[in-house]
Amino acid sequence: MEMISRFFIDPGKSFFLFGPRGTGKSTWTASAHPEALTINLLEPDLFRSYSSRPERLREILLGNPGRQTIVVDEIQRVPELLGLIHQLIEEDQSRRFILTGSSARKLKQSGVDLLAGRALLKTMHPFMAAELGEAFSLEKALTTGLLPLVVASDGPDDVLRSYAALYLKEEVQAEGIVRNVGQFARFLEAISFSHGAVLNASAVARECEVERKTVVGYIQVLEDLLLGYRIPVFQKRARRATIDHPKFYFFDTGIFQSIRPRGPLDRPEEISGAALEGMVAQHLRAWISYGDDRNQLFFWRTRAGAEVDFVIYGDDGLWAIEVKNGSKIHDADLRGLRAFRSDYPEARALLLYRGRERISRYGVLGLPCEEFLKDLIPGRPLFPAGS
Repeated sequence: MEMISRFFIDPGKSFFLFGPRGTGKSTWTASAHPEALTINLLEPDLFRSYSSRPERLREILLGNPGRQTIVVDEIQRVPELLGLIHQLIEEDQSRRFILTGSSARKLKQSGVDLLAGRALLKTMHPFMAAELGEAFSLEKALTTGLLPLVVASDGPDDVLRSYAALYLKEEVQAEGIVRNVGQFARFLEAISFSHGAVLNASAVARECEVERKTVVGYIQVLEDLLLGYRIPVFQKRARRATIDHPKFYFFDTGIFQSIRPRGPLDRPEEISGAALEGMVAQHLRAWISYGDDRNQLFFWRTRAGAEVDFVIYGDDGLWAIEVKNGSKIHDADLRGLRAFRSDYPEARALLLYRGRERISRYGVLGLPCEEFLKDLIPGRPLFPAGS
């Protein structure tokens, strides 16, 4: 597979680059900084060496005086290195560290200060449609997702099947994050039913037959491993009573598809609808992240049941976005957006659907979802005026 340019922009100073495994962090650093001194802590011998003697890093740098860019892959495996890296940056301001990680858990637990602000925090996401260009297929993406590791594979289904197992073995089990790996595996299946839905930890606990506090801890594990995230309710200047619970999503639609159990009572359109909403969510997160976090992502739901899938709020204005899996737009599909605009008349409203035409109705612009995703580019307006 040919090299695909990413929208991620190098900030030009030392930074952490977090992201789940397979999102292309190492590929990006190797391409953007081929001259860098790279230390991959996934290699067993290097992991043992730096775990026992973190100060070895200083010796390596002294032996390579011309290498001013240093990449440390999977820094969370040896968090003790961060104290030394902080010193090295203070000693030589021209020295730059790029620290990649697929988990924030050990860094948080070790109490490190993430270099006291000396390094920025950045995130690498799955591919965006606009990065793939004409190679992007919404139908395929909804099935196998946009994880670069999967997109580049000749057997994407096999890679997806092994992905969750890899995390269970190498992250959850090896690091001793949870005591009962089988219980955690059941939790993964149970919470897959919450993808794109309001999160009810008590219901998930009943489904996998564990205590609620255990499920709350497991959800935090997913977020620390960057496998899932929660979106809060938009409550700014609220005129109506809103719910308090967030929505939950896996970071990539393909991962959701691989974990979600299927049976004779599952309707295909129910799963595909959740997959489509998750696809839009992961694109909006990447657009916000790569655009220097000038905006925030929310959803909106009142206690009376009015709902909007996504709300974007920030420097680029206020946007309400609804996602529908159908090929036609019905008046009922617009109720949530119309209710939102009655409370927030300054908002611009979009309805993304599976049809082929742009339609404007009741102040809502209906857009083909694939068109919207292909045109979504970080640093540019969500949807340009006059488009």
